[in-house]
Amino acid sequence: MRLIFKIARTELRNLFFSPVAWFLTIIFFVICALYYTNFVTMLANWQDSLLRTTPSFKEFPMGITKSVFMGMDGNGFIGNIFSNLYLFIPLLTMGLINREFNNGTVKLLYSSPVQLNQIVWGKYLAIMAYNMLLLSIMLLFMIVGGFSIRNIDSGHLATGLITFYLMVCSYTAIGMFMSSITNYQIVSAIATFILLFLLQRIGGLWQEYDFIRDLTYFLAINGRAERMVEGLITSRDIMYYALLTYMFVTFSYLSLRHGRELVSRGKKAVRYLTVFLSVMVVGYLTSRPGYIAYWDGTRTQANTITEKTQEIISTMKDEPLEVTLYTNLLDPGQGFGRTRPSARNTYIWGFWDQFIRFKPNIRFNYVLYYDVVDGDSTMYKRMPGMTLDSIAREYAKMHETNLSWYLKPAEIRKQIDLQPEGMRSVMQLKYKGKSIFLRMYDDPKYWPDENHVAAALKRLSNDTIPKVYATTGNYERSIHKLGEREFNFYSIQKQSRAALINHGFEFDTLNLSIQDIPADADALVLADPKVMLNDTIKTRLKQYIDKGGNMMILGEPGKQQVLNPIINPMGADLMPGTMVQISKHETPDKITPFVTMDHTGLLQQKNAFSILAREGLKNGDSTKILHPGAAPISYGDKGFKVTRLMVSGPKGLAWVKAGHLVTDSAAPVMVASEGDYKLDSFTVALALSRQVGNKQQKITIAGDADFASNLRINSQFLAGNYLSWLTDEAFPVHIFSIPPTDTLLSISLTTAQTQKIILVWILPAAILILGTVILLRRKRQ
Repeated sequence: MRLIFKIARTELRNLFFSPVAWFLTIIFFVICALYYTNFVTMLANWQDSLLRTTPSFKEFPMGITKSVFMGMDGNGFIGNIFSNLYLFIPLLTMGLINREFNNGTVKLLYSSPVQLNQIVWGKYLAIMAYNMLLLSIMLLFMIVGGFSIRNIDSGHLATGLITFYLMVCSYTAIGMFMSSITNYQIVSAIATFILLFLLQRIGGLWQEYDFIRDLTYFLAINGRAERMVEGLITSRDIMYYALLTYMFVTFSYLSLRHGRELVSRGKKAVRYLTVFLSVMVVGYLTSRPGYIAYWDGTRTQANTITEKTQEIISTMKDEPLEVTLYTNLLDPGQGFGRTRPSARNTYIWGFWDQFIRFKPNIRFNYVLYYDVVDGDSTMYKRMPGMTLDSIAREYAKMHETNLSWYLKPAEIRKQIDLQPEGMRSVMQLKYKGKSIFLRMYDDPKYWPDENHVAAALKRLSNDTIPKVYATTGNYERSIHKLGEREFNFYSIQKQSRAALINHGFEFDTLNLSIQDIPADADALVLADPKVMLNDTIKTRLKQYIDKGGNMMILGEPGKQQVLNPIINPMGADLMPGTMVQISKHETPDKITPFVTMDHTGLLQQKNAFSILAREGLKNGDSTKILHPGAAPISYGDKGFKVTRLMVSGPKGLAWVKAGHLVTDSAAPVMVASEGDYKLDSFTVALALSRQVGNKQQKITIAGDADFASNLRINSQFLAGNYLSWLTDEAFPVHIFSIPPTDTLLSISLTTAQTQKIILVWILPAAILILGTVILLRRKRQ
């Protein structure tokens, strides 16, 4: 070991007695300085201006540590260093071993008592020491950042340093091997560059085949650094870099050994193959789920699912979860491109890995098929005159996949009915005999969010399934129709991330004229019936309410008489007329009532709407939500606790038109003699609650139904909040990330500019002078 250190010390001294090491050090320092100071100076400039001119500015909306240091998209400090790293390594390692051949000193090494492995490891240890110098340069900038960024995320910085050192050590091991197989330094540099390029690209080759995909994924060097720089360090990735380094250092030893031994090519190949296979076996064993250690270095735990999801997973205990991915070659959306066999590594390690960390016994199955929804002629119109089989054959050709892997329509339909899923690619989760679909969405993110997964797992792990029935038969708003006034988007639209069906709810329709209200109804929605309810419906609703049933009742101006017989016994009344609010941009029937403080406390669970609305009220900036066409609600004491949810204000802003409201002409004027009236504040929505037996009955009433319509995307969440309250908040599962605290710089613009001068110009000049002096003294000696 002492001899290895002696060789390393000699090699390191020789390295700094050449201009290459000093040149690379200066260039590396300048690159680091430019990427760091440019971003910090820009932020300091913005912060200086905003603090002076914008009283509402308190902090930046993002964590500065990640923005400055960790961006991998070409803007961050580390991302830019990594994108240029492959240019440094060939220059650094190109003469590491072949220099001994060119100088003739290799014969002395061979004849000395020094063993070949000591020579190889000694030289590599010298390169590791130089890599430590580069690491120290990066650490210097992070220390400067620690004094420049308030509450800097030091854990996240640590993951960046670990990633850089592992990566640069593996790169230099590759470079040393290339230096051992050729006597020409320029050839060594080019070969190193080519091999690094191949390792960057090999993860995208032959991905349609399972075995090759797993092999190339392990060998691929790209992707791992991105995850680690994001703040997640795993034993799997550490072992990858360690094994890659070991493999190429050992290859270097074998190359030197073969240079002094007369052995056959076959024996040489066996030695290389033995090292390669041993690395693959160890890599496979250390990357199995359940045997991987994780460390999320970020303060916000950005790479870790929330404690709420972890708790849901913990209730599943050791029972396995089965996930089947159904991939349709003829997917009408972007599903095939995202779920095809070649994309499975992204599917597993990019999406599911965060859940595998806490539940290793997830079994993954894959089913490939092609089919279309019955009655859908899109494909036939696109390729006229062709059968579905021939269309699938053309699609397989275009996507360069093997059609024989895909089940035919008759075969997939024997296994499962995917018609209700629109024949889109979808995941089916199975646990203890229960199953649920987990859907993907045709948006840039595509994969479901954590709260979708948490809701699906919660549904599987317990028997809590909120069942909501929507009444039909009286021209109510429909959950099945896509018209702008209907209720499909917030309820059962499977391609909507916000739809409650994707957050644990189940919906069904119910015609009260011919059907009783089922006993499993957790909530009943009566949304804007347009004709008078018959006695049968009234009787069934009365019985349901008297037994403590929960309801969401939504009315509209002009139809108050339809719902008043239902809500009057509760003490509520839809007042006559239409609310009017004159505004510059909207028609007078569109009012913007305020969210009350009581509304923010309606849900006991922490949720985004309540937090934002409560903060707004505290700061004197109440949250307003558009309600197009509303009737005011009056209420009295009929045994219910009344909570006002949405109210108009301030005084005189809204009033009520008694007669017909004209919305497409001059602004209406209140005429008291015609029955128009106004109050200090009108109630637009309220909640009623009371104790009935051993349960609490909950009812919400709103004088507007349009806020939940398909057209009103920005206010549909209110319907979700109301139904969540009615069903005891079993769903949705509200997920919240930890907010960053490193949101302000602690330096002024002048200080940032001074830092830039020192780091970009003065310190590199000092290193240049130091290197020049050392090289000149060496030359004189």
